[in-house]
This record gives sequence, structure tokens and C-alpha cells, in this order.
Amino acid sequence: MKKFKNLSFILAGGLFLFASCAEKEVSETEPEPSPFAVETEKMTINVDTLYTDFESPWGMTWLPDGRMLVTERKGEILVFKDDQYTGEKLTGVPAVSEVNQAGLLDITIHPDYKTNGWIYISYARPKGEGEVLVISRAKLNGNALENLEEIFVANPEWKGGRHFGSRIVFDKDNYLFFSNGDKGSRPQNAQELDNDHGKIHRIHDDGSIPSDNPFVDTEGASPSIWTYGNRNPQGMIYDKANDRIWAVEHGPKGGDELNLIEKGKNYGWPVISYGINYDGTILTELTEKEGMEQPVTYWVPSIATCGMTLVTSDRYPEWKGNVLVAGLAGQQIARVELDGTTAAGEETLLKDIGRVRQVSESPDGYIYAVTEATGLLIKLVRTASIPVPPRD
Repeated sequence: MKKFKNLSFILAGGLFLFASCAEKEVSETEPEPSPFAVETEKMTINVDTLYTDFESPWGMTWLPDGRMLVTERKGEILVFKDDQYTGEKLTGVPAVSEVNQAGLLDITIHPDYKTNGWIYISYARPKGEGEVLVISRAKLNGNALENLEEIFVANPEWKGGRHFGSRIVFDKDNYLFFSNGDKGSRPQNAQELDNDHGKIHRIHDDGSIPSDNPFVDTEGASPSIWTYGNRNPQGMIYDKANDRIWAVEHGPKGGDELNLIEKGKNYGWPVISYGINYDGTILTELTEKEGMEQPVTYWVPSIATCGMTLVTSDRYPEWKGNVLVAGLAGQQIARVELDGTTAAGEETLLKDIGRVRQVSESPDGYIYAVTEATGLLIKLVRTASIPVPPRD
């Protein structure tokens, strides 16, 4: 049996160089050379490039049979198997509105997928004179999505295709949480409870509304709201061990945030912010206000936070319990060390690799990421720990 080495790249001095596209055949018993090792603060990793032809990848999930599904914002879902693109795409994907930041966004499977077979996707579709964010579910028959159901539509519709979020996570009780941005042109949406924008929502897996949501009894409020004052959350994870939800959201010019997401809380946008307007003018004089949550950490200048993952795998013991955050403008992955619910440190990983849209931990414990512009699917493989020098 032969093993083929895929395209790889070197990261050094903030630059990366692509190796030859020609595949090199090597013996399965021959040690794999590691000229592409990257030293981080705590370990050395190899960055394996598995695919190079994405346009605007967005979300990824794994099926119990080992296949990985990756969404493209234009409305495609690509199928990978054994770290290789199979050449196949799912059929039956609903038509989406690819406008600016809108399109086909996140994808995940139900925690009880082996029993019920539900796959969940978030996407923008036309409504009226604009677009709406939709959460739908479907079942997979071979490579075909079937029995598609729209289970939630975020209203009202909005023109422009900006600030659509959107990530989907499930908690231990199978509640579905999803994020939706403020739609950009009207930031105050995020502070008003009579619309679905600038919020994180909580629903049952069939789209119905839990009776204990924080605003179900508030007159005029959208009953699905879990938190509000969220500008444009494009990353969200569930920490099962501690029963916590974390999210990252884009600030304006500066002020990207990592937030601990808790029931009924107001995260402040646009009343408080650590950012300024894109033209350099003052957005708000306030960085804190009573009744509004402070971020656990924030980025100035912005790295344009996107997808994120929590490292739970024993494959990266030095990173276990850390949060990895994709950076678009920063073209990096930010590794945030947590001490409970406090940010205790940060490291920039893979600087200038491309606009990192999502970083995820696979069921078998490896870290994968997808990038825009450079169009990559990469896999991080730990090779050695970095000795920590003794303190004086």
C-alpha cells in the first residue's frame, strides 16, 4: 500500500510559501519528512494542506461514517473522506441568496444524529425586498439532502446582505442555539427585542420555542431570543464539560469580542464598544455601562473574528481547554488560554495563512481549518512539545 503526500506549505517570519503541487509518492513505512513544521509557544505542529480550491468556505461538520461536509457560501456542500475531497457535492441543497456576507453559512449534525439523521444548516434566502436568515434541517440519503424543513426564519427581512452571523450549536439538553447579526445598516436592531437581529437565539431542535426562554413573557419581544446586544457573532461553541456557551463577534474598527453567553444578558452593542467607526470617528464614548456585559477579552485592532473551537482533544495536551478563534482580517488563528471564565493569555498562530473562516475539532480529535482567498483546508498535527524554560 502506498501513501501520498499532499500539498504542504511553510510558515516562517509571518509568510507562507507553497510547495510544489506535484504529489510525492512515499513508502508507508518511510518516515514522513517534516520541513513544514511550525513552532508555537507550547508545541511544534505540522500544517498539512489537504485541499486548495475553496472559494468562500464557511462551515464544516463530520458524519458518523467519517465523512466531512464543508459549506461554500455560494450554496454548495463538498464531501471529504479520509482527508481528501471525494469530488462529490450534496444535492438537494436549498437555493440561497449569496449577497455580500449572506449565503450558505453553517452546518452541523444533531447530537442524536445516529438515531434521527438530522443535519442543520443556516443560510440566507430571499424574502420580500431583502433576505432572511433561515435555520433548516434535512436528512441525508447517500449524497442527497431530503425532507428539508425550514424550522426558523429570522425576521424582518433586510437588504444588503450584511451581518448575518451565523453559527449553530447544540447544548447537552439538545437545545439549538444560533447567532444572527444586526444587519449592519441599523445597529440599534441589536438593542430592540421586537426583531431577531443582533441576537443569539435558543429553540428546540424542531424550531419550537422553549417555555423558559428569557423573553417569552415580554410583550412584543421575539420569544426565541436568548441574548441581545450582539453585533455580528460568526463564531460560537458549546463547552460540554462546563455547560457553557462561548461566542465571538465582530466589532466595528476594533473591538472584536469573546463573550461568555448567558441567559437574557445584554452584550451592549451599539451602546458600548471598544471599537470606533470605520472612518475613524467616535462610535460611542462608552466602553462599559451598568446592565451590559463586558467581553472576556477583545481585540484592538480587529482580527475579524469568525469560527471557533474549544480544544478538548488529548492530541494537543498543551492546548487542552484553550479556545481557537479564526481571524479573517488577521489571517490567523488566535489561541486564547482560559482560566475558568477569564482570559489568561493569547498566542497568534499561522499568521498570514489566509482569511481563516472556521476552525474545528474533529470527532477523532484533530484540528482543521478552512480559509478564504488562499482557499485551503488544513489539518494541524502535533509533533513535539516545546520545553518551558525554568523561571529565575
